[in-house]
Amino acid sequence: MRAAAVQLNSTADPSANLASADRLTRAAAADGAGLIVLPEKWTAIGTDEQLRSAAESLDGPAIAWARATAREVGVDLVAGSILERLPGQQKLANTSVHVGPDGELRAVYRKLHMFDVQVGGRSYRESELEEPGDEIVASETADGVELGLSICYDLRFPELYRILAVRGARVIAVPAAFTLATTRDHWETLLRARAIENQAFIVAANQVGAHPGGYRSGGRSMIVDPWGLILAQAPDTEGYVVAELDLERQREIREQLPSLANRRPVAYRWPEEVHA
Repeated sequence: MRAAAVQLNSTADPSANLASADRLTRAAAADGAGLIVLPEKWTAIGTDEQLRSAAESLDGPAIAWARATAREVGVDLVAGSILERLPGQQKLANTSVHVGPDGELRAVYRKLHMFDVQVGGRSYRESELEEPGDEIVASETADGVELGLSICYDLRFPELYRILAVRGARVIAVPAAFTLATTRDHWETLLRARAIENQAFIVAANQVGAHPGGYRSGGRSMIVDPWGLILAQAPDTEGYVVAELDLERQREIREQLPSLANRRPVAYRWPEEVHA
């Protein structure tokens, strides 16, 4: 399998962002990628007002484009994430969609973990605008490869990735808009850790550069193999990276160092009290 991670510098203008996503998705497909992952909030990044204005339903133009393009170029497309309007709710969902090469929706995942933190001298309160999802979602490519879905801040929660791996995920998509500070210090380490501990390929598509609202993303989109080796890494500009995913090598790794098979679920217990 050949996979690509698309890196964007999204603004508050959905039309301009869609044009960039279209150009780079088609370029990655022309480069032989059969699985393409877009970054988090590829349709718009900006203030809460700008995000709310750009939000749309799964019947809106962003997913309509994703379905038409996946069908036209014949790829599995993880359409990063969009801000989704939910019927009857004030808050939005941060939603990733997997579209098959037939243009049909194969899976819909809504981000579980809200980015409510202080980092780089700035406070982020994602939960003020967004409602967290409540379901872990795995999908499957047209070629029958199990695909796990996650978004950005989810990367810091290994429980999610372990459950995806136990459910059979061999490739895990990570659309992201990691901040500049956390990209520089944590991004690579977290991606490689999730790949190694779950013996899975990680296809991580990050935003890059300055965005409206004073946000900055760190780029360095990358593809990591189940041994933790970086197969491809993007420079700090818009573009894409592509790599071959050697599924036979993954099978060998899982057989020779069977950490997934050696798990001891019967011995694992969550503490009754969690101090955080």
